[in-house]
Amino acid sequence: MTTPSAASLQAPGTDWTDLQQTALVRSRAAGLAAMFFDVDGVMTDGGLFYDGQGESLKRFHVLDGHGLKMLSEAGVLVGVLSGRSHPAVMARAQELGLEEVHLGLSDKLDCLQAICRRRGLAVLDCGHMGDDLPDLPVLQAVGFSASVPTAIETVRQEAMWVSSLPAGGGAVREVCDFILACKAAGTRV
Repeated sequence: MTTPSAASLQAPGTDWTDLQQTALVRSRAAGLAAMFFDVDGVMTDGGLFYDGQGESLKRFHVLDGHGLKMLSEAGVLVGVLSGRSHPAVMARAQELGLEEVHLGLSDKLDCLQAICRRRGLAVLDCGHMGDDLPDLPVLQAVGFSASVPTAIETVRQEAMWVSSLPAGGGAVREVCDFILACKAAGTRV
């Protein structure tokens, strides 16, 4: 089942009001059992630092990390789905206590579906924050889809929620705070 995207909710001929759209997004965020994140372009600013031996560094924002910890402490399974692999991502994920860290993926949706089967979760009870085409199938399948302002247009249009803060600079914290606020308000309908 495909979830309604921001673009489909606002398409000509739909009768969704702004209030209904907002209520749906908040409801989906409040009902999340799991939230997954892309790394490059979401948890980082998307820049790659190369030296003579290859990619050497990744920069993560401390506020984003605290947001992930708070989300996890609130009972939401937090994980990473990334097409790239880097030891710095594993180190950061371990530091944050993330249980589901999947790197070097060619098919993020297949991985998410396997996680859901293993953990007894419905895909619609999961969310994902992504920025590029490899994230699109996941964003279309999950119950809550989020993105960043620098994502490609197709992804921004598909996302139910787009951060105002940049990737690698508070966007992850912003979505975590949004989810936690929705859960606290009990806005699941």
